[in-house]
Amino acid sequence: MADSVKPMIELKDVSKVYDNGTVGLKDINLTINKGEFVVVVGLSGAGKSTLLRSINRLHNITDGDIVIDGKSITNAKGKNLRMIRRDIGMIFQNFNLVKRSSVLRNVLTGRVAYYPTWKTTFNMFTKEDKQKAYEALQQVGLEDKVYTRADQLSGGQQQRVAIARVLTQNPKIILADEPTASLDPQTSRKVMNDLKMLNEKYGMTVVANLHSIELAREFGKRVIGIRAGQVVYDGKMSDTPKSVFTDIYNGGDGSEEE
Repeated sequence: MADSVKPMIELKDVSKVYDNGTVGLKDINLTINKGEFVVVVGLSGAGKSTLLRSINRLHNITDGDIVIDGKSITNAKGKNLRMIRRDIGMIFQNFNLVKRSSVLRNVLTGRVAYYPTWKTTFNMFTKEDKQKAYEALQQVGLEDKVYTRADQLSGGQQQRVAIARVLTQNPKIILADEPTASLDPQTSRKVMNDLKMLNEKYGMTVVANLHSIELAREFGKRVIGIRAGQVVYDGKMSDTPKSVFTDIYNGGDGSEEE
């Protein structure tokens, strides 16, 4: 299984400074391997979202390099950038669905990167892609909502449509930015189980920002703690005592006692 220890995401000396001088990320070095399920924890404003959005270049970094499956996304342009991004699925806190469109139309947008623009403009998706979309909806238990408008669904159902869209895209990596932030605990667990399914059944590498320590401990195999734009902890979840989380969230006040 040499393949399973292949780096999927590499951050090399990555820093991000915003135009107003705010430091978003500072000297981050990370390697995330193929098939890992990584949770990123930290206070609001610690840099978790900046980290995730830098990986698929929704944010440009100031220094360093980010390598996706052996290719630098930092320097990629045009078609090369689109090809790398095709391998990265993104799940947002606010679902990012087209509210007035049907569930099926929303899920099919996962295939957009595989078509020339004019085809998607005229909604010329193939039968095979429609089948893929339907099967993805079955995987998240929403096959009975195919023609329902997205804005008629509950928050949890909308997030699972977003997961079906990512499954239809068939990426190597899934970046989930606070995917359960606006959901109740029971629905949150369902959504996390869907992400776990994408990781275990399809081998997708998952990196999820979570504000819930309970969900992080339950679903993450590896935990990365971020504070003030820096990695302050990186370890296997099974080796991580609860005190580490307290430390990450309270600004490291307890670190002198170690």
